[in-house]
Amino acid sequence: MGELYDVAVIGAGPGGYVAAIRAAQLGLRTVCIDDWEKPDGRPSLGGTCLNVGCIPSKALLESSENVYRAQHSFADHGITVSGLSIDVPAMIARKDRIVDRFTGGISLLFKKNKVDSLHGRGRFLSAGPPYVLEVQGGERTRQIEATHVIIATGSSARQLPGAPVDGRRIFDNVGALSFTEVPKRLGVIGAGVIGLEMGSVWRRLGAQVTILEAMSGFLQAADEQVSREAFRVFTRVVGLDIRVGVKVEAVVPGADEVTVTYEEAGERKHVAFDRLIVAVGRAPNTGGLGVEAVGLKLDPRGHVEVDSHCRSNLPNVYAVGDVVRGPMLAHKSSEEGVAVAETIAGQASHVNLDTIPWVIYTWPEIAWVGKTEQQLKAEGVAYAVGQFPFVVNGRAQALGETAGFVKMLADARTDRVLGVHALGAYASELIAEAVLAIEFGASSEDIARVVHAHPTLSEAMHEAALAIHKRTLSL
Repeated sequence: MGELYDVAVIGAGPGGYVAAIRAAQLGLRTVCIDDWEKPDGRPSLGGTCLNVGCIPSKALLESSENVYRAQHSFADHGITVSGLSIDVPAMIARKDRIVDRFTGGISLLFKKNKVDSLHGRGRFLSAGPPYVLEVQGGERTRQIEATHVIIATGSSARQLPGAPVDGRRIFDNVGALSFTEVPKRLGVIGAGVIGLEMGSVWRRLGAQVTILEAMSGFLQAADEQVSREAFRVFTRVVGLDIRVGVKVEAVVPGADEVTVTYEEAGERKHVAFDRLIVAVGRAPNTGGLGVEAVGLKLDPRGHVEVDSHCRSNLPNVYAVGDVVRGPMLAHKSSEEGVAVAETIAGQASHVNLDTIPWVIYTWPEIAWVGKTEQQLKAEGVAYAVGQFPFVVNGRAQALGETAGFVKMLADARTDRVLGVHALGAYASELIAEAVLAIEFGASSEDIARVVHAHPTLSEAMHEAALAIHKRTLSL
């Protein structure tokens, strides 16, 4: 048999590499197995998030937003820009440099914390503990043993039947991050996080973007009031053509374009695009793990079945991140990875899935944590609402970013904060205060009594808390 480790982590995405580092910090002999490769065949740690997800998409979003500001906002500041040009390959190169910096950083962190790194696909060969794992990398195959195993294999883009990704006319999120030119007509199937973010990037760079969504409503996971206002801003201000309640019937790629046939409100329609992005969700990566060999239980959707501490049905086998229940978010994966490593080391640790923040990095951004108003209504919970618009926030006016608002929901009896929702500039940064408040069981009065610096966007959070008790100071 091969070397014996205390902990073997399969997958080096945000859940896996963080779990491996934390386990090593706690004195456990740890190995991390990962098979991700760059297009040129070089191994690359970081999984989907760092290589083709969170990090590169935010880099492109920032580039596209800078272009938009130069074209539409600078004049208000007395800044005239002439001869503006867009170098898409330079944007892509900048994005790639950022990705290389972060993926290389993980390798350095592994060395610093004495985590062994094996490049290849890991799978179970026999039950344990200790478990025998096979690592297949290229032409080399090796075996190791591990007393504890953490599965952190992440997820992959779901395919749309009849619309195979070809990298020429039809793309998934990976291809959408590597266009070398701005398509004149861009289609996106799916108005979720990926669809909206990628649609926003290329719309701000000049593409005509049409988003086709199967659900009858827009962003149904978000608070309804936020969804309505976001739809208005995205369609009327940003210029996205968003169509909901759409049933895609056929996707036909041609030499120069791809044609989508769909049904909307009982009417069959056809639309042609230069490029099409398919963003219809993600599926857990549990294939090829050898789950049958050891009897690891999966749910009907392919997730590893785990309890509240991410323990599977097998002794000493855990799973975290996109491969288990709960939101497919990088920060949720990382926190689960830390909690599992600490559990293995004998510490008490957990992750509260009710306080995981959600963020959509469009512009304006959307962020929320806790319950939505429609959820509280459905559950019969008596609640109070406090809301404050950015249009009367001093910092928002100075930035020229006045769209949106902060909305706070509190228990009508106890005043405990139940949910916070924000649409606006840097909502992703503002939501951290709300996460902390809900995690610590704070009341809206607690937030209202906290001094917020002036002028800041965070004052909108303060005023929303004051609004719960109808005593805002700026309206």
